[in-house]
Amino acid sequence: MKLKTHYCLFFFLIIISIASAQQDSLLVTPENKSKRELRREVREQDYEPYNALAPAKAAFYSAVLPGLGQAYNGSYWKIPIAYAGIGTGVYFYLENDKQYDRYRNAYKDRLAGRVDEFQNRVSTDALIRAQEFYQKNKEISILVSLGVYLLNIIDANVEAHLRQFNVDEDLSLKPNLDFDAFSGKTNYGLTLNFNF
Repeated sequence: MKLKTHYCLFFFLIIISIASAQQDSLLVTPENKSKRELRREVREQDYEPYNALAPAKAAFYSAVLPGLGQAYNGSYWKIPIAYAGIGTGVYFYLENDKQYDRYRNAYKDRLAGRVDEFQNRVSTDALIRAQEFYQKNKEISILVSLGVYLLNIIDANVEAHLRQFNVDEDLSLKPNLDFDAFSGKTNYGLTLNFNF
């Protein structure tokens, strides 16, 4: 029974490969076009038409919802990075805020003459320094979150610009070495090729 299954699977794969090969052989190229024109058509099909508003759209989408601009550009792998960066900043903000409130409440209790959680272990000056430390860390966490949010917007904008950048060989600047057959000298030059 296993052998029969293997034969059926093998036969199925052969049929699929033949069908795909026949599909490729049906591609008809016009006889009157040169290979260079055909290559140019293939290259033009690879490029999307220029959209001047694409970078602005991508930046706007990322500003509305982080990662949406990356999805608009097709870079889905960057979305978790953006959320991880923003989430890390938010996590540390909340953790530092909790510690700040803890030391602040202990400081208030000590000033009011009540028993606090750090009664004999931490001095009043240490409570003040701890509050300042966690306050500073809260502010840094906010700045990190905002920085990642802004980088998310900038990344979406720049990537949308670069996706439309034309790196076609027809717009190239190439050094040229030309041998003059009559004089026997080598000519040096720089050529700028435009093909329309």
